[in-house]
Amino acid sequence: MPLKFEICPGRMIGGNNPCFIIAEIGQNHQGDIEIAKKMIKLSKEAGADCAKFQKSELEYKFNKRALERPYTSKHSWGKTYGEHKRHLEFSHEQYRELQKYAKEVGIFFTASGMDEMAVEFLHELDVPFFKVGSGDTNNFPYLEKTAKKGRPMVVSSGMQSMETMRRVYQTVKKHNQNFCILQCTSAYPLEAEDVNLRVITEYQKEFPDIPIGYSGHESGVCISVGAVALGAKLVERHVTLDKTWKGSDHEASLDFSELAELVRAIRTVERALGTGTKQMLPCEVQCHDKLGKSIVAKTAIPKDTVLTLDMMTVKVGEPKGVPPEDIFQLVGKKVTADVGEDESITEDVVDKYGKKAKC
Repeated sequence: MPLKFEICPGRMIGGNNPCFIIAEIGQNHQGDIEIAKKMIKLSKEAGADCAKFQKSELEYKFNKRALERPYTSKHSWGKTYGEHKRHLEFSHEQYRELQKYAKEVGIFFTASGMDEMAVEFLHELDVPFFKVGSGDTNNFPYLEKTAKKGRPMVVSSGMQSMETMRRVYQTVKKHNQNFCILQCTSAYPLEAEDVNLRVITEYQKEFPDIPIGYSGHESGVCISVGAVALGAKLVERHVTLDKTWKGSDHEASLDFSELAELVRAIRTVERALGTGTKQMLPCEVQCHDKLGKSIVAKTAIPKDTVLTLDMMTVKVGEPKGVPPEDIFQLVGKKVTADVGEDESITEDVVDKYGKKAKC
């Protein structure tokens, strides 16, 4: 059984617990705190477990030249990349306001710490878990410092190799038992051919004692639902109010009606996964009673006759007789009463036949 742990107060992840669903608001709020609040509320209404943002301390995430370079993209909020990022970055006080609002709404709140100082702030903010974005997955000093803080961790794996992910697992596990790894491909939007859901299965083999999840950037919901069918215990999807808005993430995001559809579909698939035990279920009894077949006499069989295969056939019979899977067990056994042609061969007329209960 994969490891289970409490990812948020009162909410377990892994094992047979429901898939934990993260609505990744990221920076799709356009730098507007009222839009951010609206997205938190809509995430809750859609059924997501957590609303997540992205927190950076820009001077610690980027060097000076990166912040000063011209940024002329259609998605730009400023003349330089630094101006663009500052427009989208909420202050510490605004984060506290958003956290308070999420608590009022009744949804868990966290953020990806996009650099070590951002992680320090989020730790001070007392978020329930840390999200490690793919850009920091191979940042081993960052991973070690984050793991040592003792909060649960969710680690994406975009742009990484299996060899690197083994190192990630070993690095985090040394300091923190409560983490999960997400299959992720860092492309926006993501084509189906590049999703590679089978990595989920490979991660389950490589890391059998932690939950495995999926962070998706594809269009629509069906691939993410497929991830849950493969055993993903956490699903993260970007969300937006408008896919045409300025910003490279919007096109790879779900609108909130799609998010609600995703949540419903995941919960339906979870119900459909069942226990893995194959047996006749109570819901099948009616069909079995109506259409289930029995062993029937192909010809009249007098009392004390020893049964041979050519005396028997299989039909839908009334009353129910010996089930077809036992036809070879009847060969060589004696009937204790006359059985008419086309009549069901019932258990009580076969000598030394004891039907064993089937699972």
